Amino acid sequence: MDILAYVLAVFVGISLGLVGSGGSILTVPILVMIMGIDATLATAYSLFIVGTTALVGGIKSALEKRVEFKTTLIFGVPSIIAVYFTRGFVLPQIPDSVMTIGGLEITKSILLMLLFAIVMIGASYSMIKPLKKDLDLGFIPPVNYTLIFIQSIFIGFITGLVGAGGGFLIIPALILFAHIPMKKAIGTSLLIITTNSAIGFMSVLKSDYIIDWTLLSIFTTASVIGIFIGFKLAKKIAGEKLKKGFGYFILLMGIYIILNEIFMRG
Repeated sequence: MDILAYVLAVFVGISLGLVGSGGSILTVPILVMIMGIDATLATAYSLFIVGTTALVGGIKSALEKRVEFKTTLIFGVPSIIAVYFTRGFVLPQIPDSVMTIGGLEITKSILLMLLFAIVMIGASYSMIKPLKKDLDLGFIPPVNYTLIFIQSIFIGFITGLVGAGGGFLIIPALILFAHIPMKKAIGTSLLIITTNSAIGFMSVLKSDYIIDWTLLSIFTTASVIGIFIGFKLAKKIAGEKLKKGFGYFILLMGIYIILNEIFMRG
């Protein structure tokens, strides 16, 4: 099963290279459902895997001038603070056994996976929904820094809580609020994901987790290989088609996770 997981890790990188997001949406379910890792630890591993892969992709994007550095800074700083606060203070407060509904005990692990799935389903809507093409009408609206700030705080909270780099939320925000084209939004998203994931994983190193560095090294290497494949594929596919196709994919994944956590464990 580990070999299957490492093969699927390549698709984690492909997703990041294609649409600048989706790394954690794939990584956490692979680690939990295929490798049998506890969901809380899987969210921690995801921060390292996705953050490292995004760093490689972000550097490549920057060299190709596909990164908006000012937007990265404006978006990144509030998000980093939110990640640190959530990972350091909110997550440890969640009890191992949260509640019991009927015959189903909602543990911390199940709760995190359900929250992860809900975020996936919500994010799928923003990916599937066609974007307004104001630029085609010759009108460039001003950058909405207030909404960028609010969105960055929310994404930082999600990153800290469920180990998601937040690219599936960052991409729509960059396009809608900062008016960045899809291809450039991908590169910018990768750098923001890198900083968010790095801060989140640093808090993991200070905890009592026993890190399997061999697993992380192999999984991350496979993911990095995948991101270069994703970049090549992205050059041949229109950005809007990439975004919409990925939206449908994460919608199905989110529904599957909810059904699996409720009915397979219940």
